Amino acid sequence: MKQLLLFSSQFGAKIVLNPELVLERSKRYYLVSERLKKLARGNFYAAGLYLGKIKNGVFFPSFNLLNMLVDVAENKVILDKKAAWLFICGRDVFRTGIMRVYGARGKGAFTLVLNDFGECLGFGRIIHSLDDEDARVVIQNVLDVGDFLRREK
Repeated sequence: MKQLLLFSSQFGAKIVLNPELVLERSKRYYLVSERLKKLARGNFYAAGLYLGKIKNGVFFPSFNLLNMLVDVAENKVILDKKAAWLFICGRDVFRTGIMRVYGARGKGAFTLVLNDFGECLGFGRIIHSLDDEDARVVIQNVLDVGDFLRREK
């Protein structure tokens, strides 16, 4: 639970989850209801809303969690249509594709990446200041919604 909260804080988000309703199974975290918690006491494969997993000490979020962060995160960028498509295809973000920036603009910060409809496409790490007009690539793609499809062969 601690790593889940630490992950969300990297986006300037203060997410409030009832720790009694967050279940951990094999280093995977699930948000469940009171009713479901009573049923999932023993051995289970999955339950409720999948939040993410810890692998080699690093927290990997689910898109459920990223979508929960959209409304409470300070760090987010809105991309134009072309940049959004390229991001979904696994590409990094060029400065010219950013329509709006909220929150952190400096190198090293994490930011949610949204399309112009406000839908979360994933997240990235700022590798050049978003105010730097000379930089071409400014956000490195860390995770995008197209990842799942690219893994399917």
